[in-house]
Amino acid sequence: MRRQRTIYFNDARHYYLFVFEPPMTMEDAWRPIDEVAGTGVDTFVYGVSRVDGLYYPSKASTQFKHGEHGPDSPAFKQNAYWRTWHNMKSLEERGLDPLRVLIDRAHDKGMEFFASLRLSSYPTIDPAHDVKSGGRGWVHREVRDFQREVLRELAVDYPTEGVELDFAAAPGGSSPHFRDKDDAREYTPAVTEWVAEVADIVRDRPSSFGEVGARVYPTEDLNLRQGFDVRQWLKDGSVDWVAPLLYAHNQIDPHVDLSWLIEAAHDVDVSVYATIQPHHFDPGRENFVTEHATPAMRRAAVAAFREQGADGMYTWFLPWPFGDAERRVLSEMADPDLIVEADKHYVVSRRSDFSKRAGLETQLPVTIEASDTGTAHQFRLYCADDLQGKADRIKQVRLKVYIGDIVSEDKVRFLINGESLENETCLRHFPKGLPPYHGQWLDFDLRHVRPKKGWNTLEIVLEGRPADLISPLMVQDIEFIVEYGPYPSTPNLHARIGRQNERPGSSQTLWTEVTPREEL
Repeated sequence: MRRQRTIYFNDARHYYLFVFEPPMTMEDAWRPIDEVAGTGVDTFVYGVSRVDGLYYPSKASTQFKHGEHGPDSPAFKQNAYWRTWHNMKSLEERGLDPLRVLIDRAHDKGMEFFASLRLSSYPTIDPAHDVKSGGRGWVHREVRDFQREVLRELAVDYPTEGVELDFAAAPGGSSPHFRDKDDAREYTPAVTEWVAEVADIVRDRPSSFGEVGARVYPTEDLNLRQGFDVRQWLKDGSVDWVAPLLYAHNQIDPHVDLSWLIEAAHDVDVSVYATIQPHHFDPGRENFVTEHATPAMRRAAVAAFREQGADGMYTWFLPWPFGDAERRVLSEMADPDLIVEADKHYVVSRRSDFSKRAGLETQLPVTIEASDTGTAHQFRLYCADDLQGKADRIKQVRLKVYIGDIVSEDKVRFLINGESLENETCLRHFPKGLPPYHGQWLDFDLRHVRPKKGWNTLEIVLEGRPADLISPLMVQDIEFIVEYGPYPSTPNLHARIGRQNERPGSSQTLWTEVTPREEL
């Protein structure tokens, strides 16, 4: 049954077991739960595994210890691993299970708890099965059986609300599930059967009915290429909710089209929780370092996915340690009324090493050759704001495009939904974080041509380049920003604010006279 949720994911490592000094106090042990308690978060998902072990004393698998340095390492070779092991053991020595501590605390704070398992990581069993070692991964029945038993432990031996099947960790967080596309295609039915087996275990456990969530890739094509027939899982009733993402490609992007997944899930009354990724810039881009998405960027993504029909939001890796800003973000995610008239910053994600490795297509960057004149390069942009209906509350709408190698003599045309921006004011700025000659930000103040609510098309057309300049243009960034204010954006208090409301059977524009109040 569909339901609204606001989910926060903690991977057990970066902001928890890696950072606190042992022996672990109860205040530190409760920290992942307590830092989101009292916000809009009602569901906590905990990543219990990495490639090299689990973060609790599992009977079905291997507990994490030395990490990639192997079980035969004479001692710890990294402080984070030393802390992790001794933090877990310090709780166990007091008769406390590290996983049970978090589950109980979540329940005390009124939150549901799901244990998330990376499915293409399988410590304990023959490492030759691993794709990175030349194995065939999930082709081996032993791999599928092993993961099923770990999930049985998490669902039956622990009082979780259920489990999350993490199919989306590869390639950034683990090996691929299959060696090649032929294996993936042949064993797609085996994966579908396995998901149904897990669902039976979780739902039929002795204690209470459990739920099965799944992290899947954002596009149907990418899932099918990896052996995941998500539509069939939904038709079979094997999953209760899905969250689309690509692990390690952590760039926020409100323009991801989730319609295929939302329609398929809602047809069978299954929830879709849109993933609000944590970063704006990721490392790997020249001269840039990781930057967290701003609250305005997060609002844009939340609003866009909610308009697409998502049942709730799923996020992780907020700037840590949490402050008031982070807790406010989590509250805004849960309540759409809080962001209707809040500033939003819509950004388009760029290709990353992880998206390339996974085969996930992104809209940026785009190369426009100097000879490629007259071609309309199109970009799909989603706007959740009603810029026409709320014109009297909009302070400013800006479109920002960063183009590398551009010069002022270039003739470039911009259109939104077929309407030219030639009459809009455009300011040019030097880039941030790059040499000032690298390119220019083109910053449009959209007064006459604005995006509509829903999907929009931005077109960029090169019409001419200096004859002796043959290098290509590079469209690197596209953003649009919506800023709200309490009053109309006009200096005239008697201005007429045009609202494009049509009476039935009429194309007449209705006007509202705005007059100052004589008394307060």
